Amino acid sequence: MSRVAVVGGHGKIALLLHPLLVEAGHTPVALVRKDDYRDELEALGAEVRLLDIENDDVDAYAAAFEGCDAVVFAAGAGADGKIERKRTVDLEGSTKSAAAARQAGISRFLQVSAMGVDEPQPDDIEPVWAAYVTAKRDADAALRESGLDWTIVRPGGLTDDQGTGRVELAPKVARSSVPRADVAAVLAASLDDDRTIGSQWELISGDTPIADAISKAVPQA
Repeated sequence: MSRVAVVGGHGKIALLLHPLLVEAGHTPVALVRKDDYRDELEALGAEVRLLDIENDDVDAYAAAFEGCDAVVFAAGAGADGKIERKRTVDLEGSTKSAAAARQAGISRFLQVSAMGVDEPQPDDIEPVWAAYVTAKRDADAALRESGLDWTIVRPGGLTDDQGTGRVELAPKVARSSVPRADVAAVLAASLDDDRTIGSQWELISGDTPIADAISKAVPQA
């Protein structure tokens, strides 16, 4: 059994991920800003620790990661219209998590990003969306250079539909959507699969069972 720190532990994807980690024999450690979430998270099988993503420093992150064997960065500023939060949550939350993982001696790191963030953006892009894209792009670039055993998952448009367990997963796929439940399932399946280390994938709904999609997407020996 291992402990998996989930940064953004009360987010929509994280809430779906915790039971899957428990089912796989792990203890999810939900890192959240408010203790108000404790009962809900413990009911899902998660251990709860407090972390203020925006205001805590790397040492505080490392303390929150104590005893953990892997980190999943699933935080995001969401629909918040504040440009500044795209930097403090989506970018700096990720880079502090990576630095803290190294400080805590944790090598395995999974990150939820977004589809298309490396692509050129139109001149008339909405400023908040531009800030979000930039934050996710820079966070991914920093993680790739971190020296950690990383996996980056870049889902398309997120929905709250029931998961199908069938996806399309590749470095580049056509734009489409995917249920958050299937994103969580891909993260859970990738965590213990060392073949996924060093892979960055876009993810949408598809016809291929998740395990087969991962096997198809990983580099072949």
